[in-house]
Amino acid sequence: MYLGIDCGTQGTKALLIEEKGKPLGRGYARHALIERETGAREQEPQWWIDALRSAVRQAMAEAPTAKVLAIGVSGQQHGLVVLDEFMQVIRPAKLWNDTETAPQNAELIARLGGATGVLDKIGILPLTGYTASKLLWLKQNEPENFSRIRHILLPHDYLNFWLTGQCVAEYGDASGTAFFDVRTREWSRQVLDSIDDGSGHLWKALPKLHKAEDIIGSIRPEVASELGLPMDCVVSTGGGDNMMGAIGTGNVKEGIVTLSLGTSSTVYSFSRHPVADTTGSVAPFSSSSGGWLPLVCTMNATNVVTQTLNTVGKNVDYLDIALAQTRPGADGLCFIPFLNGERTPDLPGARGTLTGISSTNFTADNLIRAAVEGVSFGILSGLDLVLDGRKPSVIFAIGGGARSKEWRQLLADATGATIQVPVEEEAGCLGAAMQAMYAFGQASGRAETMAEIADRCVAVSQQDKQVPRPEYWEAYRTAIQKYRSQLQELYLRQDL
Repeated sequence: MYLGIDCGTQGTKALLIEEKGKPLGRGYARHALIERETGAREQEPQWWIDALRSAVRQAMAEAPTAKVLAIGVSGQQHGLVVLDEFMQVIRPAKLWNDTETAPQNAELIARLGGATGVLDKIGILPLTGYTASKLLWLKQNEPENFSRIRHILLPHDYLNFWLTGQCVAEYGDASGTAFFDVRTREWSRQVLDSIDDGSGHLWKALPKLHKAEDIIGSIRPEVASELGLPMDCVVSTGGGDNMMGAIGTGNVKEGIVTLSLGTSSTVYSFSRHPVADTTGSVAPFSSSSGGWLPLVCTMNATNVVTQTLNTVGKNVDYLDIALAQTRPGADGLCFIPFLNGERTPDLPGARGTLTGISSTNFTADNLIRAAVEGVSFGILSGLDLVLDGRKPSVIFAIGGGARSKEWRQLLADATGATIQVPVEEEAGCLGAAMQAMYAFGQASGRAETMAEIADRCVAVSQQDKQVPRPEYWEAYRTAIQKYRSQLQELYLRQDL
């Protein structure tokens, strides 16, 4: 049996599977979140540990006789966990959606020679929320804490550390730090030297890098006893939540697109080779399955839709009703949904706007549709960038938003692609468990590829498949053009 753990922004999930991917046990525990008007978004790493304990115990309680061979951990990308010389957490972790570090991100890019210089050095353009700018923020705002840093970890790295006692990292999650060269798959000392003035302080704090097929160690005896796991249970490298979501949807070979509709929204497609994006809009991340994973992320997704539903006094069950009762384009309402700033386009200080309001179209249902369309049109612009203009034929939709039949239909009609949903909703958990299965197999001399494991473990729900309706194509094309026009006006108003 294999255990996948997914530490997200809102909570930690656990999924226990057998060799064919069949779920045997599940668990979930929520996290608190520290939010400040400055744009800070932080969590105490101890909250993740507490949630992991609860989620794993729940999953194991459903299959008490299961012998877990290996564990894989998925974690929210870009977060910064810093430890001191005693291996203790120095301060709360700044998260992927922390926009307080936007000035430091801009400063760091300038120090490295501008966008062109950064792309030349590490093959990726840092965006607000990436890990490197958090280190510069810490140096400038909390110098005493900065001086105490002895170990730099990402959220999933920290959970691996708690499980095994090993400080290690892997290519996929590391590629979202902005102090990692995504082409050579090595840490970049140039970036870290620009932060600590070449002292080597940060360079010495980096964990050792591992490949996707590696086992990083066995779980600590006290952890095994506490969680009811075998003493010889091992831990794979794991990876970032997007990388594990890719594995959990079978996105481990070229030609597959995954679109995740969670608190943030991401779209990505596996590549066998590094992807060069001179605009910096596409994150040319490494995958956690041996290749690369060009990705676009928008910071506003289901959170916008949920807040809109709450504002008009509706719950999530009403979403499909509102979408079914309204037309593409929301009768002229256009919602730019940048409630938390935005990453793509890179507008960390932006705010949302609602335009086209009239006495006849300003209804609760149209407002809900406009919110869904704003989120969808933003991430579909990202899909155009990832595929470089090619049209997808099939898109795997995951995340909370993918549970909505009408939202899936909207995506199908707007893209002309068939929208499919994996049977297992928790793609991050499944991907982490599959990667654990892969690494355990490699260590055991079983020459099974990740693609072969995906073919066996990733099933598609036929009842949740949405096929595009050609008669809606023109209406969505018009609505998307209006959205992009309004977005351009926003740029001009902000002198961008």
